[in-house]
Amino acid sequence: MRVKAVEFEVTYINLREKPDWFLAISPHGKVPVLQVDGQPLFESNAIAEYLDEVVAPRLHPEDPITRARHRAWTDYVPTFASGLSVYYAKTAEVVEQRLEDARAKLGKLTEAISQDALPGPFFGGQELCLVDAAYAPFLQRFVLVEGWLKTGLMKEYPEIAAWSAALLADERVIGSVPDNFEKEFVGNLQRRGLYVADLIPQVAAG
Repeated sequence: MRVKAVEFEVTYINLREKPDWFLAISPHGKVPVLQVDGQPLFESNAIAEYLDEVVAPRLHPEDPITRARHRAWTDYVPTFASGLSVYYAKTAEVVEQRLEDARAKLGKLTEAISQDALPGPFFGGQELCLVDAAYAPFLQRFVLVEGWLKTGLMKEYPEIAAWSAALLADERVIGSVPDNFEKEFVGNLQRRGLYVADLIPQVAAG
């Protein structure tokens, strides 16, 4: 919505204690949910597609074939995210094991960049597109954790590293999370008892 300059209000909730009013409008119990004239829309891709249909400028390509391929790579996000979440491991050994799966997912995404991305810095070229919006949150979290894990994974995929750097330097992506995002994210890692939590300086946890 920041890309389209749409006015909106944000209500943050505690996902460990989801209020009843939220569960009433979010059938899957997940965020985000967008309320439009009293009608709740849920699931990130569905919300993004709706906004792209009703608010200019369009972030999907106009060409139907290109648009379909962009949608296909957006649909790949859950698979990609599962591979990139190497930090959801309880031991260093499991981190190493999961890096192989992460490499497979990053390899597929490198194919996407070589086949379907326009000359950068973003996937859609000079301007953000919906593929960028779909991947940015997961790249944002991985880059943060990589500062502690230091796997060097992104160095193996320079195209993705460059794309990620462009996204995470964009004010609209930076502004998509609250000011206390890092503190809350670190707290979640610590509550789960994950390996990376032991590598995080205490000052980061606030």
